Amino acid sequence: MTFAAIIFDFDGVIADSEVRANLSLAESLTAAGMPTTYDESLRDYYGHNWQETQRRIEARFGRSLPADFRERHRTRARARFMEGFDAVPGAAAFLDTLGTMPRAIASSSRADYIGWALGLFGLGHHFGEHVYSADGWDRGKPHPDIYLAAAKGLGVDPASCLAIEDSPTGARAALAAGMTVIGFCGAGHIIDRAAHGDMLRAVGVHRLAMAFEEISIAA
Repeated sequence: MTFAAIIFDFDGVIADSEVRANLSLAESLTAAGMPTTYDESLRDYYGHNWQETQRRIEARFGRSLPADFRERHRTRARARFMEGFDAVPGAAAFLDTLGTMPRAIASSSRADYIGWALGLFGLGHHFGEHVYSADGWDRGKPHPDIYLAAAKGLGVDPASCLAIEDSPTGARAALAAGMTVIGFCGAGHIIDRAAHGDMLRAVGVHRLAMAFEEISIAA
């Protein structure tokens, strides 16, 4: 089988962002009177879009978030990202090997954040208009909708796509879309790569990669 396209998750695959994202979310929740640790944030909210994250937070604490919470949190997170935010090691070199192969991003994050980060990394030209965000959608990952939207935007059959995902939530979404899925364990938030790989295998990924150098686009 030759893949018609490759679809990337963003945070934890292209952007080495999950440590900063979850530290800042834990800090923002704690400041709002909802005490949360980094490990709890990573465990409970990792891989979901904001709408699902908010539902989970409010269910956990039994009350609504402050009306200005997301804006305050975005300001906090941006400041933390600017301390040294970068792409996942090997991402840029891997993208350079793809030639004209169609590719897209299918992410739970805001489209403006993804565009800003791609510009910061100098990687925006690899994706052009093919950046798909589930932010604002009622059905984010683990539902397949965002991956199906990316495949449709590229004009390819989802079953002919290779997806790269680092979270079990995202892997379930790509699998539900009928794609071949590589479970990726190469970003900075993954401390125990063997254990994380076991989690990804448990949801059904087809292969694991501990770094971009281990990814082959041959089936």
